Parts: sequence; structure tokens; C-alpha cells
Amino acid sequence: MTTATEQSGNRLEHYPVTFFAVTMGMAGLALAIGAFEKAYGLTSAVSGIAFGVAMILFGVIVLGYLLKILRHWKSVVGEWKHPVRLAFFPAISISLMLLATACLQHLPVIAEGAWLLGMALQGVLTIAVISGWVGARAFPHVTLSPAWFIPAVGNVIVPLAGAPLGYIELSWYFMSVGLLFWIVLLTLVMNRLFFHEPLPGKLQPALVILIAPPAVAFTAWIGLVGEVDIFARFLLNVAYVFTLIVAVQLPRIIKLQFSLSHWALSFPIAAAAIASFKFAGATGSQVHNIFGVVLLAALVVIIAGLLWRTFGAIKAGKVCQPE
Repeated sequence: MTTATEQSGNRLEHYPVTFFAVTMGMAGLALAIGAFEKAYGLTSAVSGIAFGVAMILFGVIVLGYLLKILRHWKSVVGEWKHPVRLAFFPAISISLMLLATACLQHLPVIAEGAWLLGMALQGVLTIAVISGWVGARAFPHVTLSPAWFIPAVGNVIVPLAGAPLGYIELSWYFMSVGLLFWIVLLTLVMNRLFFHEPLPGKLQPALVILIAPPAVAFTAWIGLVGEVDIFARFLLNVAYVFTLIVAVQLPRIIKLQFSLSHWALSFPIAAAAIASFKFAGATGSQVHNIFGVVLLAALVVIIAGLLWRTFGAIKAGKVCQPE
């Protein structure tokens, strides 16, 4: 008979790095609500609550993964060597930088420190992940998915707080890296989606990640150049195209058996909502404000469903299980 302690240890061994997609989604929700409040001149109470929840979840998930590192190092190494989960490690630094960006509004005293830590970790993880991709081992094409965008998305997130904090050249460095690898990976991923077999069930939600790079890059770009120029408009409209493509696939994705990979649905929608509010604020376009409200409403429904299904899966013991 397996004791409760042994069961707890087994669950910890299989505690996945994909848990950090939860904090990405919750931090994205806080930022999206904050952008909505700013667009309509509202107080920051609701975004502050969402920010607090995101901070608590991040702390809990970090603690869990630190315990896994201390007690099950071989399992961590196994995740690093996994051709799919490797791309999720930068979700740690992305979560930290998104929270740092939210801190600019809600907790400015720690914003710079959190951003510096997240930025440094992102720089290390970017080089480490890309080095893993181009190292001695070959990755089968079936492992290629939009999840591979996560390291690139992490880089274009750096300027969101980096520019307001005054780290302009560092922000341009990460922006350049992110845009470069977005273009390269976009070509590879679209080839995979067009000419090879469909993504496996657990990777289907990763299709939504297609929205994130251009949506985040739009917000970062206008933060660096100070205006909505031609390239910014290009990025925003590419994000909208991918949003429409994903919207067609969404009913099928939602019906799939739940896994933590479903949290990939959250942050990209948040990024598109934020970009819409930013464009509306810069240009006075009420149409884009409406786009932002629609996307934010969809995000709230999606995250409510994800939280419900996540807690249900945890209660049923279906999370932190070997694959």
C-alpha cells in the first residue's frame, strides 16, 4: 500500500514546469484589466485583486518547483531534455517580468528588482534553450509546435517594463532577439501545421500561442518608439489574423481532455486585449476599444473555466502524474 507521504513525493516528482503557464495567464489578466481600467478612466481595484492573486499563485508554484529541484533533480533534468517541455522553462522568467510590469502600477517599489531578475533569467534561458535546439541531438518534427514561441515571446516582453524603467538599450536588445526568432520559428511552425500531421491532443491548445508574439511585440514596440507607426500596425493586424484563425479552432480545443497545456489559451488573449486598448489609447479608435472589451470578456470566461477545471483536476489527482 502506498502511503500518503509516498504519494506526495510521487506527485512532486512529476510537478511540471508547465504550471508556470498558469501565472502567465493570471498576470496577463491583471495587465489586461489594468489596460481596460485606464482606457475607461476607472479605478485599479479589480486589476489590483487580479495582480494579488497572480502574485500568490506565482509564489506557490515557485515554491513547488523549488522543492522538486531539491528533491527530484533527475526529474528536472528529464524535463529539460524533453523536446516539448524544454520550451516552457522561459515561462518562469516571463511570469516574473509580467508581474514586474504589473508592479509598475500596483507595487512600484519592487518593480525594478523583479524586472532585473526576470530579464537576467530570460537572457540565460533564451541562450540555454536555443543552444539545446541546435546542440548535438535532433528534434523530430512532431515535437515542433507553437510552444516553441515561448522563448521568443519572453524576449519581446522585456521592454514592457524595461522601457518605462529606463533600460532602453537592453530593451532593444531583447526586442531584436525576440523578433528575429519569431520570424524564424513562425516559418518552421507554419510548415509543421500545413504539411505534417495535426498536433497531438495535449499540444492543440498551443495553437493559441500564435497570437502572443505579434500582440506583445506591438505593445513593446510602441513603448520603445513612442508612437503607432507602420510596423506597429503590421504587428497588431497580424495578431488579429491569428486571433481569427484560433477562434475557428477554439470550440474543438475546448472539448479536448483537460491538461495544464490548456492554460496556453489565456495569456495570448490577454496580450491581444492589451494591444487593442493600447492602440485605441494612442489613436483614439473606439473600434479598437470595443475589440479590447470583447477580448477581455473572452479572457475572463476562459480563465474562470481554466481555474475551475484546474482545481477539479487537482482534486481528482489528475495533475502531477507521469506521462
